[in-house]
Amino acid sequence: MNYKSFIAGAMAFALAACAAGCSDKKSSDSKQDNNKETTAPTETTAAEETTEELLPPVPVEATDPNTVTFDDGIFDFVTTRNEDKDCASGTISVVELMGNKMLRFADDNTVPLDGKVQKVIISATKLLGNEGAAKVRSIEFDMYAQATADHLKTDDADGVRAPGWIGGGGGTVTAKDNKWYDFKEFSGGEYNFETSGNVHAVFKFLLADDGQCWTEEMEDANFLIMRWGIANESDMYIDNIVFYDEDGKSIPLAYQKSKMEQLEDAASQMKAEIEEKAEEAKAEFNEGIEKVKTESEKAREEMKAEYEKAVADMKAKFENASDDIKNSEEYEKVKAKIAEAEARISEGSAKAKEAYEEASKAFEESRNNQ
Repeated sequence: MNYKSFIAGAMAFALAACAAGCSDKKSSDSKQDNNKETTAPTETTAAEETTEELLPPVPVEATDPNTVTFDDGIFDFVTTRNEDKDCASGTISVVELMGNKMLRFADDNTVPLDGKVQKVIISATKLLGNEGAAKVRSIEFDMYAQATADHLKTDDADGVRAPGWIGGGGGTVTAKDNKWYDFKEFSGGEYNFETSGNVHAVFKFLLADDGQCWTEEMEDANFLIMRWGIANESDMYIDNIVFYDEDGKSIPLAYQKSKMEQLEDAASQMKAEIEEKAEEAKAEFNEGIEKVKTESEKAREEMKAEYEKAVADMKAKFENASDDIKNSEEYEKVKAKIAEAEARISEGSAKAKEAYEEASKAFEESRNNQ
């Protein structure tokens, strides 16, 4: 055996093993350092998430000039649908929500939550005219919800005053054989605040080439907006309705008025309200005058009747007086006074009273002089 070769080989093997061990240690140390670097940011992010404050939602402002914003308070193109079994019962109006005017469906909550659907119908014909409605290929709008009770159950708490899941869909009757067309559903939600942000919905006539759309011949082209899956008592709000043609351009609103026309309408409405209030006040005043007059007439008649009775009683006593009084000089004087009192009764209470008192005084004096 060559010992020198053997020793040299053994030394080479030992050096290789040592080098491998050092390499493994460096690799292990490197992995540990990497773990430390990735763990620290994760902990920091979690801490930031727990301290982050939730901001309440804000409404979306309209940017397209052909948007139905309800800022003018007009909503005569909207109706409710309540003939279906699942329809929610409520009223519609334009109110301010988060500083922005919107259409509100105020649910009276007489229909149970389970299976209830809030429904409103928008007339495109009234908004766009027959020609404009025939051009519609898509509709966009924003839906909001505001909780009216604190009955929502979430993963974190019970009794939350928030609307919860917000979603639904819609549809319309098209020109093709009056066929019903369903639009795509939409969804969103609010689980922390009483009032939600906007849930944007897009309705498209995907089968317009097949005639499933509106035409100029349709008397009232309209579409239905539905909100279902209502998790808590809440009202529905609609805002920023825009109609688009096949090129994606917004369609002008036929009913839209200039600012001057809107001001003139507001002034006319204010004038009408003032005149109405004035007429009501005038009617109340005249009614009061008539009432006073009636009561005055009644009081005068009652007083007149009292004087007539008093004079009649005095006359009867006078006529039943003794012969001595009848033959006296005072007799004719008293008789004349009584006749004057009878005559003045019809002239008014003041004169009747005065005449009665004079006649009564004369009668008493004539009796005392006997």
